[in-house]
Amino acid sequence: MEHEEARDRMVRYQIQQRGIDDPRLLEAVGKVPREAFVPRRYRKMAYRDGPLPIGRGQTISQPYVVALMTLALQIEPGDKVLEVGTGSGYQAAVLAELGAEVVSVERHDGLADKAREALEKVGYDVDVRRGDGSKGLEEEAPFDAILVTAAAPTIPTTLLEQLRDGGRLVIPVEETRGHQRLIRVTRNADGSFERSELAQVAFVPLIGEEGWDDDRASWWG
Repeated sequence: MEHEEARDRMVRYQIQQRGIDDPRLLEAVGKVPREAFVPRRYRKMAYRDGPLPIGRGQTISQPYVVALMTLALQIEPGDKVLEVGTGSGYQAAVLAELGAEVVSVERHDGLADKAREALEKVGYDVDVRRGDGSKGLEEEAPFDAILVTAAAPTIPTTLLEQLRDGGRLVIPVEETRGHQRLIRVTRNADGSFERSELAQVAFVPLIGEEGWDDDRASWWG
């Protein structure tokens, strides 16, 4: 009951009052038990208005940011979605609650295992894989939507190529140190792309072949 009340307050005051009023999305975030995706010592803070550490220098994103990114993806039931950076598994759970078929890639073995366990425990069927998500998953492409949960130096061309016509990519991009923008890119039927800026954000760096190198992680803060 305590978590259910906190979840309801989160939806009303952190998300809905900030202008996100999509009924399907509000219902989805109102159902996913966020406390199941944070380390035990932080569960009393699971619904705070901010990110929380989950280990390996990674975080579970602020609830509003999760909702904003999910809204930008325009998920419909049955959409095939690639998530780059599984982290806690919470974002993947929200996507699955909306009816998406989710494949999620995490570079840290330990986080991938914990996320897979948490998702299974609360009943979400998400395909969690270990690997370099910055390269996408060519063998599973094309995707209706791709969500990147870490900041890249530029938009990876490989991810754009793995979108189907009409597909959406949502990604934080840090073109100058300390300044990140949340970007949505839509692939048109003629192969062109439309880009729009959604918000200023703060994410951990995307480490990988089409992201930052490992040295980036050591000084990010």
